Amino acid sequence: MTQPPSQQPPQGGFGAPQDPQSTPQPPQPQSPPAAPPQMPPAPPQTPPPGPPQTPPPTQPGYGYPQAPGAQPGYGYPQAPGQPAPGPYAQQPGPYGAPSGPYAPQPGPYGQQPGYGYPQQQYPGAPAPGGSGGGPFKGKPAVIIGAAVAVLLVVGGGIFFATSGGDDEKKPVAKSSSGAPDPSTSPTVDQGDGKGDGREANDDLNAGRKDGEAKVLWLTKNDVDLPRNGADVYGPWIVGDTLVKGMYRSVVGYSVADGKEKWKLPLPADMCAAPGTATADGKIVIGVKDGTTDKANCASLQMIDLNTGKAGWKKAVKKNGTWDMLSDIGLAISGDTVTVGRTSNSNAYRVSDGKELFGKPSGDCQPFAFAGGPKLIAAVSCRTDDVDNPQHQVQEIDPATGKAKWTYQPKRGWEIDKVYSVSPLVVSLTQREEKKWGILALKENGTLRSQLVSDKGDNPAVDCGHDFSVFGQQLEGCSGLAADANTFYMMTEDDTSGTGRTNKVIAFDLNTGKTKWKSPAPAERTMKPLRMEGGNVLVYLEPSYDKGGAIATIAPTGGAPKVLLQHPDSTTRIENFFSSKTVYAGGRSFVVSDRVSASNDEEEKEQTTMMAFGK
Repeated sequence: MTQPPSQQPPQGGFGAPQDPQSTPQPPQPQSPPAAPPQMPPAPPQTPPPGPPQTPPPTQPGYGYPQAPGAQPGYGYPQAPGQPAPGPYAQQPGPYGAPSGPYAPQPGPYGQQPGYGYPQQQYPGAPAPGGSGGGPFKGKPAVIIGAAVAVLLVVGGGIFFATSGGDDEKKPVAKSSSGAPDPSTSPTVDQGDGKGDGREANDDLNAGRKDGEAKVLWLTKNDVDLPRNGADVYGPWIVGDTLVKGMYRSVVGYSVADGKEKWKLPLPADMCAAPGTATADGKIVIGVKDGTTDKANCASLQMIDLNTGKAGWKKAVKKNGTWDMLSDIGLAISGDTVTVGRTSNSNAYRVSDGKELFGKPSGDCQPFAFAGGPKLIAAVSCRTDDVDNPQHQVQEIDPATGKAKWTYQPKRGWEIDKVYSVSPLVVSLTQREEKKWGILALKENGTLRSQLVSDKGDNPAVDCGHDFSVFGQQLEGCSGLAADANTFYMMTEDDTSGTGRTNKVIAFDLNTGKTKWKSPAPAERTMKPLRMEGGNVLVYLEPSYDKGGAIATIAPTGGAPKVLLQHPDSTTRIENFFSSKTVYAGGRSFVVSDRVSASNDEEEKEQTTMMAFGK
């Protein structure tokens, strides 16, 4: 790939746009900022097939599918890659090396699987839990790196395939089959050797060693799913209830014993959900408007997560002929839920469903949102070239939809994800040149810093494994945490021999530089979850012979300190193919984020949740 000779890569791993503009309101025309730093030329590659050159006639500029935000689907292959040669060849940049079918092979054995991807240590070994990678899923989240996103034109839509292996199934725990304890939920094993049909001597806690937590309960799938399985939404914890949604229902479980507290059937497939609920436990989900293949994700349903009671329901207001042809993304901030999709947006009051604002006038349109303590919008502006987009970041007033400030990166850089709303940390990608950058912004929307990784580091994030048809989800990535002045990220696993390990890197948000690195224990990988009492809360992922654990890392660095060690004896069950981990009230919950199997019998045997506690 030829790059302008005048542009030089910076020392370090991240190369994001350098001189963005910020104004109190959507900006006026202005001189373009300086060009982003570039990697040295990569080896010649056959370019992947490109997107259509002519967008729909009524949407010439914005509304173009966002490559970095789309998530890969199941079963797409992922070819191993390597960084471009040159003085920075050993540094994949904070987020990526060439990937996809056009990437060169690094050696006779290829590249080791990325962080969180299944890797067999020996025949029959369980796949490691979790999943990692940057916006080009499955590849290192490196900011100067070049990762290839392959565009596949399927049925008139463009899908972005950058990873594989999602079609694989976690080995079924055959020892956990049989008839349930009649006194409990049909799918709950309370770890006492009675539930879930286990033999009396097959107690989940029978092999527990001193100092290890107990298995509080375990659940299996009890939903008859379609052939391709279904994604799991959530979990959300409200009081003493853990809630998750899947397929055509949303269910609340007791955090203490895993018993079903309530279940809300849905008329069609659940298709979207925000990352957080309101302060009083209300949420708004997306439900398809029919049960056929032609149904759209166009209905909203409010739910009280405390009780499972359904509130208001309405169809998403359609803004023009071409609206609702993309997936939607939902985000909640305060009492506002936003509905983002390609070239359009709406917002409703969570409490009563009243529409608060819709598509604004002008050439710049929000298409995705991140919620929480603030409402952040990714905005696309009309341009004369869909291959050279102009994006913006805005903080939006949740009540009115008015922009409080606007930040505009260099043209060609697209808003990928919001890693943290407060402090504000944003991921951007350059689609044509396959680069990734991470910026921290101040409270007023001006540039705070650009994150720069040390040579040899390979930061990563986990943004899920499902994919979108156009549209984009701005929030929901894991493997990271942030406090007022520091941003924490995991790295891809540093594989040496049969052992897998990684580290957590702390970045100074005021300078963008690395403050410290905390290595995971030998042959273990760890993943930041959030901040806990001023410390970084991490999940030490299970290995083939070691149970997972919840631990903390001090804000000054150092080795992780274990809070809750899961039993080694149940590591094969805990080792879900792909999962989310939540820690609340001294308990940890590992929840599968997709249920899929090759047949009905195997589907019913899939472990869907495990809870651990003292």
